[in-house]
Amino acid sequence: MFEAHFQTFEEPETGVALSARLSAFREELTKRNLTGFVVPRADQQQNEYVAPSEERLAWLTGFTGSAGLAIVLAREAAVFVDGRYTLQAGKQVDTKVWSVQPLVDPPPEAWLAQHLAAGDRIGFDPWLHTTTSVEKLRTACSKAGAELVATNGNPVDVVWTERPPLPLAPVTLHAPQFSGEAEAAKLKRIEAEIGKLGADALVLSDSHAVAWAFNIRGGDVAHTPLPLSYAIVPKSGRPTLFVDHRKLSNSVRDHLEQTATVADPDALTSKLVELSKTGAAIALDSVTAADALAGLISSNGGKPLRGSDPVAMLKAVKNATEIAGTRAAHRRDAIALARFLAWVDREAPGGSLTEIDAVEALETFRRDTGALKDVSFPTISGTGPNGAIVHYRVTRKSNRRIARGDLLLIDSGAQYEDGTTDVTRTIAIGEPTHEMRDRFTRVLRGHIAISRALFPDGTTGAQLDTLARQFLWQAGVDFEHGTGHGVGSYLSVHEGPARISKLGTTPLKRGMILSNEPGYYKTDAFGIRIENLELVVAAEIAGAEKPVNAFETLTLAPIDRRLVDLNMLSGEELSWLNEYHDRVRHAVRGHVDEATKTWLDQATAPLSL
Repeated sequence: MFEAHFQTFEEPETGVALSARLSAFREELTKRNLTGFVVPRADQQQNEYVAPSEERLAWLTGFTGSAGLAIVLAREAAVFVDGRYTLQAGKQVDTKVWSVQPLVDPPPEAWLAQHLAAGDRIGFDPWLHTTTSVEKLRTACSKAGAELVATNGNPVDVVWTERPPLPLAPVTLHAPQFSGEAEAAKLKRIEAEIGKLGADALVLSDSHAVAWAFNIRGGDVAHTPLPLSYAIVPKSGRPTLFVDHRKLSNSVRDHLEQTATVADPDALTSKLVELSKTGAAIALDSVTAADALAGLISSNGGKPLRGSDPVAMLKAVKNATEIAGTRAAHRRDAIALARFLAWVDREAPGGSLTEIDAVEALETFRRDTGALKDVSFPTISGTGPNGAIVHYRVTRKSNRRIARGDLLLIDSGAQYEDGTTDVTRTIAIGEPTHEMRDRFTRVLRGHIAISRALFPDGTTGAQLDTLARQFLWQAGVDFEHGTGHGVGSYLSVHEGPARISKLGTTPLKRGMILSNEPGYYKTDAFGIRIENLELVVAAEIAGAEKPVNAFETLTLAPIDRRLVDLNMLSGEELSWLNEYHDRVRHAVRGHVDEATKTWLDQATAPLSL
């Protein structure tokens, strides 16, 4: 019925091809006098989504998750994944030749230290690891009397004979009506931050930072409008932007050259060497800068200063134009969401819909807005037991029919030029059980607690995280992911540095956009998540002795009233839900067809105790 435009549902490769690849890879290591190699799931800039040409881990192992690492030794090989992907990795990799290991606790270095012998030579590509990760690997090798060896070129690329070409999507200008601030003004602010760092220059190794600073967008990776690029910004003087000239039209190049020198990526090395030979102190982002960059600087007389990229915080705090844009994007998205939710309620109880049908339908309703540029991540559409897999991604093989008695969890987002959206709704198909309603209501109460929170300026996400979990904890349950992540402005749907989680140490500032998404997952049964995006705003409190902040909810989509146990809600929580639904109804009703209006009126009708 619906044609999917941005997402595919194919199973990854398995079987004989992967076994042959591992054998060929080991032969290449022997030629290089290496006894092992570390293969991260990474590109040169540690992007969440990477171009097909950078999917070395998936090509070699079959594991397609967004976070992971492999270590190949002469007789053993392991794939390391975090808790989100343990089940997925077990299904995708050949466990006869690969062991599946934890990515965090214990870390890969611990496994490596146990399996190394004195004299082993373990290779790594210095362009695909940060200096921090290299230091950990080197320590593990040293303890075993082994050597960590930086390779010239990546041996995976030698045996990957059908490796896709590097992406060359056109670079576009992010117009002032969307960015709200000219490049020259942004660069002045960046220069001020470089001065605070005591640096002579800053390397922008994060393409998101480059895109924000120079008001450009692109299409080099899926779901995030990134032009893969670098920049060097001196504390005074003209910056240099490194981007493949084949991506630039004459008009885009002319515009960029008003504020920067434009060079090909190959020139980054020589420019960095030239700068380092002056003894310059050069700031590097410890999260995204490749170890190769630090090595270039230090080996040529410069001083690498590793730390937080100051652009990350500048980018996270949205200006008035970006805030107006994201509000408009969410109002537009709300229309598509209402049409989709009404469609699910009409069609799903009949038993004819599948998880893929839901993905394709939602994307089509968003496309009908006339403004959709891409989905902001692959839609998670999980019904019944698939909904309990936190980062489930439906394939044609796993595709499940939506049946009465199921909960359908659908987590999706859109990229519009004026804003990025991310929303999750859990939908009852037929009559929910008492347990479903209990767990859903506990999740909802945590969601409301975050949405209604008032907090002093400077509060961190970790300090708020407990609010989302408290009602689940009272039942002896929890969820194993963060409560919220930052969101970009027509950039990454997962943006740092702020987040609401047990590990969220960055203070929340006015103008930041974060998700609010507590959940509950019962293995092999069902999953629940409720997600809205929230804008940090000033709170008006009479007599307040210090600045206080609050959240403004941006997402506008009905929350399934059928799953709410009213006996569990306080009066204030019920008022929040009714007021939220009143906002949704007023924002959407005048922009949808009569059938959707009828559904919307019922879905947002006030509830009473």
